[in-house]
Parts: sequence; C-alpha cells; structure tokens
Amino acid sequence: MVNSLYSKLLTPIIIVLILGALVLLGTYPDISTILGGIALFLMGMEYMEDGFKAFSGGILEKVLERFTNNTPKAITTGFFATAIVQSSSLISIIVISFLSAGLITLTSAVGVIFGSNIGTTATAWLVSVFGLHIKISLYAMPMLVLGIVIPLFLKSKSWKGIAAILIGLGVIFLGIGYMKEGFETLKEGLDLAKYAMEGYAGIFVYVLVGSVATVIIQSSSATMAIIITALATGQIDYANALALAIGANVGTTVTAVLGALKSNENGKRLAVAHFIFNMITAFIAILFIYQLTEVVDYMSIIVGIGIDNYAMKLSLFHTIFNLIGVLAVSPFIGKLVTFLNTLFIPKAEKEEGKAKYLDNSALEFPMTSLLAVVKETKHLYDNAFEIITHGLNLKRSNLLSSIPLEEVIQDEYSKSAVDIDAFYNHKIKGIYGEIIDFSTKAQSQMSPKEIELLYKIKLANRDIVEAVKDTKHLQKNMIKYLKSTNEHIKAQYNRIRRDLAELLRNINSISATEAEDEILLLLSKAKVHTEKYDILANGTLDNLIREGLITNEMATSLMNDSAYAYDISKNLISMSEIIFANRNSNFENLNEEMSMNAEDIKSILEKKDN
Repeated sequence: MVNSLYSKLLTPIIIVLILGALVLLGTYPDISTILGGIALFLMGMEYMEDGFKAFSGGILEKVLERFTNNTPKAITTGFFATAIVQSSSLISIIVISFLSAGLITLTSAVGVIFGSNIGTTATAWLVSVFGLHIKISLYAMPMLVLGIVIPLFLKSKSWKGIAAILIGLGVIFLGIGYMKEGFETLKEGLDLAKYAMEGYAGIFVYVLVGSVATVIIQSSSATMAIIITALATGQIDYANALALAIGANVGTTVTAVLGALKSNENGKRLAVAHFIFNMITAFIAILFIYQLTEVVDYMSIIVGIGIDNYAMKLSLFHTIFNLIGVLAVSPFIGKLVTFLNTLFIPKAEKEEGKAKYLDNSALEFPMTSLLAVVKETKHLYDNAFEIITHGLNLKRSNLLSSIPLEEVIQDEYSKSAVDIDAFYNHKIKGIYGEIIDFSTKAQSQMSPKEIELLYKIKLANRDIVEAVKDTKHLQKNMIKYLKSTNEHIKAQYNRIRRDLAELLRNINSISATEAEDEILLLLSKAKVHTEKYDILANGTLDNLIREGLITNEMATSLMNDSAYAYDISKNLISMSEIIFANRNSNFENLNEEMSMNAEDIKSILEKKDN
C-alpha cells in the first residue's frame, strides 16, 4: 500500500524532471549531441553483449572453462575474451556463473578478471584508430540495415546473435560520431581546455572527475570513448586526459562493488579482487605518471604513432598501465585468493538444510545450470545416504569403511527408531524443493536436448526422495523384528539390511571412481542382488511358512518390507545410472546443442567440489 502511494507520487515528479531536462538540453544542442552519443554508445554495448551471448552458443563458456587452469592462461583468456566481445561485464557474469558451478577455481577467476582489465583497452584503440580518423558513422548505416534484415530471413539463434552484434557496432559507431561532432561544435562556444590543471593537483582532480564520470555512466569503455573524443577535438589537455583514464579505472571498481552488493559470495570476492587490483594499478600509474608518459612517447615512435596523435598515445598509455598492474599484482594472486577466501563465508547452518550450489548466477548459461543441478543432486544424495543408513540402524562411518558387512550390521546405530520424518524435513524436503524451483527457472532458456537432460536429473532427485520415504516404511517392522526372539525373522531383516548396506557401499564406490568398466560391473552386480528381494519367486517365504518358522503376521510384514527394499534398491540404482554412471552416453546427445563433445561434458561433470 505504501509502495503504491510512493509510486503514484513519484511518477509525475519523474515525468516533470524528464520534460525539464529535455527543455534544458534543447537550449544546449551541443551538449545534447554529446549526451546522445554517449547514450547510443552504451546502447550499442548492450546490443553487442546480448549478441555475443546468443552467437557464442556455448563456445565462449567452453573457452573460459578449458583455458583457465593456470594463472597465465586465465589472464590471457580474460584479455582475448574481453577484447573480442567488448564487454567486461559479460565476462564477469560468465566467470561468476562458472565459479558458482565449480567449473573454475577462485584463482582462475581472479586471473580472468585481471586479464579482462587489459582487454577493456581494446575499446580505446577502436575509438582512437577508427573512430577519429575516418567518418565511422558512414559504416553504421549498412550495419544497422544488415542487423535488422538478417533475423527476417535467418531465424537461428546464432544468426540473431550476429544481427545483434551488427546493430551494436552500428549504434556504437553512430555514438562515436555524435560525440565527436558535439565536442567539435562545443569548442566554438566553450573551450574546456582553458580549465586544464598542471602538476599533481591537476592529476588528482582529473582522476576524481574520471572516477565520478564512470560511476555515473556505469561503463569505463564509454568514459574512455568520451575522453579520447574530447582529447582529439582539443577540449581537454593530454596530461589531464591521462589522469581521466586512470580515474576511469578507479571508477569501474566502484561500479563493480555496487553491482556485487546483490551478488553471491563469489561475486563479492571477485569485486574485492577487482577493487584491490584497480586501486594498486591506479596508485602505480599516478606515482609514475611522468615516467609512464616518457615510456609512451618512446613506444609511440617504435610502433609508428605520430608525435601529435594524442588520442592513440592515450590508448597506448591506458594499455601500458593496465599491463603493469597485471605484472605487479599477478605474482601475489595466491596470497590474494587466500585472503578472499576468508571473506563472505556463509553461515554453517546453510550446509545441511539448504541447497549449496543452486546460485542464481549459475542460471546465466544452460551448461552451468545443468552442472549446478547435478552437484546439488549429489548433495541431496549425501543427505539421503545418511538418513537411509541410520534408518537401517547402521553407522555411516562403518558403511564407508572396509569393515566386513557382517560386522557392519551387528554394530547398530541406535537401540530405538530414528525419526526419519524429522531428518526428511530438515535435510531433504527443502533441498528437493529448491532443485525443482531452480530447474524450472533454468529450463526457460534451454534447448529441447538440454531440457530432456534436465528432466532425467529431476527423475534422479525423485528417486532419491522415494528411497528415503520407502526407508521410513521399512524401518517400522525392521526395528520391531530385530528385537524379536524369533531368529528366523530376525535373520531375514538382517539380510535386507546387509543387502542394502552392500548397495550403498557400491554406490559410494561408483561415485568415487572414473573407470567405466568398474562402474558397469558394480551396477550389474547391484541389479542381480536386487532380484533376491522377490522372496515369493525364490521360494524363501514359502519355506519359512511351510516349516512354521514364522507366523502369518511376520510373513505379511516380510513380504511388504521386501517390496520396500526392492523399491529402495531400484530407485538408488536408477539414480546412480543418471548421476554417476555412463556419463558419456547420458550426455552425448547434447553435443551439437552445447557445441561440446562428449569428453568435454564428461570432464565437466567429473570435476570435484571446490
């Protein structure tokens, strides 16, 4: 009610402010042209980001997953990926998503972010090399036309991505053209160069201006485009432009920190790493700015940049000081990661009753969504394993050891029945619900093949839940007859316990091995043992009744409980075949959709929890 009232009051105020701004800008057409160019530049960046996300079809994610297993590779990959897609924010989204899904380590993620900082300098080179020396806006129109026409005839996701990239480039070129035109016209009435400041006072002032501008615009690339355009038109002094470039780097850390406030723990850690890196880089650049200027002048002669081509010299400066920052900080990534791991530690109680891997950042890409659900399914099974073990009155530690099974079943967990309902509500129900909810969100952007795979994983989760429920039904009579003076009925229930214990031990072995032959052997053995639960077919029940070894009541209970034991075995074996076994065959049909081969998918799914 209160929010609705605020909304009604704010809406007319916002409309009035917008109209007032339009009228005010209308009286200053040069400023309007510059701001319009900035708006188009930002819009183009958004189009390019969306386009690359659609066009890559999993390629970009695969590259980041495969080529980030050490720091030099991670930095190089971050550089090239950002330089190509022209979006450090897209790279950050992928990195956080992969980090949450366990595809890459925090060390690799930090390396990618460092490399991404160098990659962002590609925008400055694009503007200084092409945007200022040719009438770049002339190339914008054909790109916009192609971007609009392509989706009319080519409907695939990749072609739509290419169309969005073309539209993005066209709009960026238009934006650069408008910014250049606006600054050139503005100089006739207002010469900003008159406000140039010398010395370290000027450096600090313009660093602050660059930082504030980046925080407001929310894009260091757009800020650099403005700085280069203003420098090329003579609106700002070269020395002050260098300080503004440093400020743009500082400002982007503020943007990253603000964006991380709503992110998960991994996003926050990366934001801190980004902040530390950029602040150290800025400190080095400010401290040695005059020496760096001399280095830029020397390098400019070597690469053929003209003495008076300050726009390209600024781009070179921007690249050099980011490169120096990476060289200065990267040797200490290990210590930095150790420090980051002490930050934003989740509460311990989240471990048991809630999902561990279903982070919203993993929803960005189908591959990370699937992996997150697989890892959460394993988490659910770990909890179910504990419940089923205790429900069978067995000790979990014994089952996971090499103790003979006959000794395992003799060492009881408790003299009374374990409250499986309490265990279920605390350790199963919530996680299972979160998996279903997460899966529903994830499948909205999945292909039919990916949805089919996700459906199998959901079935595996259902099998786990059903096994826990069947254990509850089995437990009642089992506890009763384990205390019975009738050794025959007691032996039958101990046989059930022993067989299920053997199955649980085999599944634990299956989950820990990568050898397909061993997995198939253990599953085949488990399936054969499952047939023993049919005590009607194998004559066990008839013999016990005929020889008067058990009562009719015992016989009915044993028959029902054998069926429960059979269902538990069947469900757990079915789950194991989907989650732990035959990884290649389960995922091979996904190859074309995700642009991955079976070995890629296998390697991803076999990664251990970080």
